[in-house]
Amino acid sequence: MFGQSRATSVAPRAPGRPYTVLGIDPGLTRCGYAVVSMVSAQQIQPVSMGVIRTDRTHELADRLAQLHVDMEAILAEFQPDAVAIERVFFQNNVRTAMSVGQASGVVIALARRDGCAVAHYTPSQIKDAVAGWGGADKMQVQKMVQARLGLSTIPKPADAADAAAIALCHCSCAPFVLRHEEAIAFRAQQAVKQ
Repeated sequence: MFGQSRATSVAPRAPGRPYTVLGIDPGLTRCGYAVVSMVSAQQIQPVSMGVIRTDRTHELADRLAQLHVDMEAILAEFQPDAVAIERVFFQNNVRTAMSVGQASGVVIALARRDGCAVAHYTPSQIKDAVAGWGGADKMQVQKMVQARLGLSTIPKPADAADAAAIALCHCSCAPFVLRHEEAIAFRAQQAVKQ
């Protein structure tokens, strides 16, 4: 399903436990992350936000290894149910596209290894889910992130704010995805009983 979000569930979460989402704004020099906890679509709390940085003067392999170590620590600390990653399309800068793709690959592999659902969203899907319009500008999205998470200021740096928007986008979709997965699991159980 090219160009559409796709989430897959691996491990069911315990009933009554908040749904934890790790949003990722992928990058090799700066990889933004945001962890949010969702009780309901109206109750989403910020847990942690930040940026993983790697030194652009270091070898590519060393930078990817550093991203791996830092992302592994974040996954271990927050144990998210889902990891939501921005799917970025580059038309002109192949070098940037490669580094973003490599960073995304590290995150995706670690998330799946840890049993997280993984979802990808395009920039327009994120803007639409967070700001209500796929053509919203960066400031509109950041103000909506601030409002929806009840923050006193717009989150900084911008990479962390972008990651929070990605997490919020997934929170908008998660109830539908979870109900769909529950229905599939229920049908499978019924089929086994017959």
